[in-house]
Amino acid sequence: MRVFYTPRYYAEIGDSHIFPIRKFELVRNKLLAEGTLQEHELFEPEPASVSDVQLVHTEDYVSRLVNGELTQKEIRQLGLPWSESLVRRSFYAVGGTIAASLHCLADGYASNLAGGTHHSFPDHGEGFCVFNDVAIAIRTLRSRGLIRRAGIVDCDVHQGNGTATIFADDAETFTHSIHGANNYPLFKTQSSLDLELPDGTSDDEYLQVLVDSLPHVFDHEPDIVFYLAGADPFKGDKLGKLSLTIEGLRTRDLYVLRECYEREIPVVTVMSGGYGKEITDTIEIHCNTVRAVKEIFESEATARDVQMENFQTA
Repeated sequence: MRVFYTPRYYAEIGDSHIFPIRKFELVRNKLLAEGTLQEHELFEPEPASVSDVQLVHTEDYVSRLVNGELTQKEIRQLGLPWSESLVRRSFYAVGGTIAASLHCLADGYASNLAGGTHHSFPDHGEGFCVFNDVAIAIRTLRSRGLIRRAGIVDCDVHQGNGTATIFADDAETFTHSIHGANNYPLFKTQSSLDLELPDGTSDDEYLQVLVDSLPHVFDHEPDIVFYLAGADPFKGDKLGKLSLTIEGLRTRDLYVLRECYEREIPVVTVMSGGYGKEITDTIEIHCNTVRAVKEIFESEATARDVQMENFQTA
């Protein structure tokens, strides 16, 4: 398995900020400590190039971000204080998703312990999202002639308004978003398929909507799927408003990943949001996504290979 992580996913945003910037490191540490990941399965990405970032974002926005020239209004909209470490983190997080997508095409699966920054638009960031890493990865793969069609399964509790806008006129990219109807952003943009859920939606209700809607992504016949495995539909999330349990979210992950596995569609997982009242809950939910990748793409694949070998020798 290839999982992408770097300490440079950290940025100085202040200890009191609602965004849990330490979660990337804490997820990595827990997965290593429990043995889900081994050191040789962790890879440090290179930062994304400016040219790759500008496949999605305007030269003006990227230049002013790098040079610390964003306006106060833009910084408020972004929701994160500007710093050199934030700029560095943003390029590395995109680099992690690009690297994961490249290896995913070769191996069938890969994960980035960051990413899913789906509120970023071509000319500005918002909602804690500086660059739209998934959109950049898709356009990078296309620019290299590696894919044609892509699918995005966005299970963050907030609608991926930036992603929907970027791909609004792109018939080759299917954007699927299952999110809270009464949550950020106030004004939503049109995805290929939006599933809006009422406050308090439970595990069973959520999973039924997912089961009914996910086939539309595969009908698009994507060459790759990006799975935004948000932790924020959790009932204990500060910004969520839904009522999913940790087990319900684990079932969600297993379902999405198994559907990709059974169809032999390469899948990249990225973390997206998570703002649990207890950070340990957020960490557990994110860890469950990587555990699910292991279970589906390694344990089940091994079991199937053994079964086939036994059949051939019988």
